[in-house]
Amino acid sequence: MNSRRNFVKKTALATAGISVLPSLSFGAFSNATKQKLKLGFIGVGLRGTNHLSNALQRKDIEITAICDVDSKRIDIALAKIKKAGLSNPKVFGNSDFDYRNLLELKEVDAVIIATPWLWHVKMAVDSMKAGKYTGLEVSAANTLEECWDLVNVHQQTGSHLMILENVNYRRDVLAVLNMVKQGVLGEMLHFRCGYQHDLRFVKFNDGKTAYGKGVEFGEKGISESKWRTQHSLLRNADVYPTHGLGPVAVMSDINRGNRLVSITSHATKARGLHKYIVDNGGENHPNAKLKFKQGDIITSTIETAGGETIIVTHDCNSPRPYSLGFRVQGTNGLWEVDGNRMYVEGQSKPHQWDEADKWLEKYDHPLWKKYGEYAAGSGHGGMDFFVLNAFVESAKENITPPMDVYDAAAWSAVTPLSELSIENNGEPQDFPDFTRGNWIKRKPYNWMKDTY
Repeated sequence: MNSRRNFVKKTALATAGISVLPSLSFGAFSNATKQKLKLGFIGVGLRGTNHLSNALQRKDIEITAICDVDSKRIDIALAKIKKAGLSNPKVFGNSDFDYRNLLELKEVDAVIIATPWLWHVKMAVDSMKAGKYTGLEVSAANTLEECWDLVNVHQQTGSHLMILENVNYRRDVLAVLNMVKQGVLGEMLHFRCGYQHDLRFVKFNDGKTAYGKGVEFGEKGISESKWRTQHSLLRNADVYPTHGLGPVAVMSDINRGNRLVSITSHATKARGLHKYIVDNGGENHPNAKLKFKQGDIITSTIETAGGETIIVTHDCNSPRPYSLGFRVQGTNGLWEVDGNRMYVEGQSKPHQWDEADKWLEKYDHPLWKKYGEYAAGSGHGGMDFFVLNAFVESAKENITPPMDVYDAAAWSAVTPLSELSIENNGEPQDFPDFTRGNWIKRKPYNWMKDTY
C-alpha cells in the first residue's frame, strides 16, 4: 500500500478542538478530589496563553489571577476568559515584581510560570516560598546556583515544582518509553536527542516587517525576540536542552536509580544569525556589526552512572527542518525518529530497518490510547493536554509530580555545564548530585499507568 499512516504526523495534524466535544472536557476523567484547583498564571505571552486556553477547557480549574507586565497580553488573556463565560481573575503587572502580590493571594493554590528564562527561578523560588504548587516552563534554570536554589527551596518548604516539559508526553516518545520499559530494545546503551529547530525568525522580529523577516531584537523586538536573542549574543552554551534530554532521562531512570555524571561540549563557529541579519537587513544594518557568541551547532556528550551515553545537540541558528533527533538504542535494537525507523533483533529482517509506525502503534502508550481524542487541538500535537493534566492532577493531590524539582535542576544544568566545557576546550564537567545521594534509593515514577 503506497500511502501509509504516519504515527506522529497523524497526531500532530489533529485540529479538532475540545470545545466541539463538551462532554469530553478536560478533567472529566479525574480520579482526584472534586475540589477545583485555584490557578494563577504568571506570564501570559504566547506560551502562557496556550496553557491558559487549555486550562479554560477544564471543569476542575478556577482561574483566579493572572500577571504580565505587557498590558496587551493581559487584554488577550481577559478576552479569552470572558469568552469562556468565566469571571475575571485578579490582574497584576504594574511592575516587574507585582507577581509577588499574586503569590500572596489565598485564592491561588498553584501557579504556572511562563516568562522569559531569566525570571524563571526568581519566580519559582518565590512561589514555593509562598506555598504554591509550581509549574515552571522550560528551561527551568540558567546557572548551577539557580538549579540549587530550586532544589533547596523545595526541600526547605516542602512545596512541589513540576517542570512543564511537554515533549515527555509526545505520542511516539511515550510509545518508545513503553518499549523500553517492556525490554523490547534490551538494556539501554545509548541515546541521541536535542533541539534542532530553525528559530532565526523567532529571534529577529520588529513587528513591522513580515513575520520571520525582521532583524531587530531586544527593546525593538516583539515576543521572544525581546529576550531570547540576547542569550545567543552573550552565551556559548546549549541554552535549551530539556526537549531532548527530558524524554531520554526518563527512559534511563535519571534521578531514580541512575544519574547524570559528566558532560563534554563543543561548539562550531557562529555564523547563522549574522548571515540572517545581512540577508534580511543588509550589511549596513547596525545589528550586522554584532558578534554572536553562541556557536551555530553545539554538541554535548553526557555519561550516566548506569553506563549509558547521551549525545545532545543544539541547532537553532541555521536553516534546517525541525527535529529533536531522537535515537534510543539498547542491546536488542534501536529507534531513530529521523527516517521513522526501528530495528529489533530477532523480529526485524537482519540488517534492514522496519518502518517505525507499526511498532509505535503496537506499543502505543495507555495514556494516548485512553485520552488521545481529548488531547486533539490542545497544542503541539496533543502533548500540551497531557503535561497540563499531569500538573493539575498532581497539584490537586499535592503530590510529587512526574517531572519534579530534581529533574528540573539536572536537565537544566546542561546549560551552565556545557558553557564551562566549551570555554575550557571540551573539558569534562561533573554534574552535581541534586538529590544528595537519594537517586540510589528513589524509585522510578510509573510512567506506564493510564492516568497522568
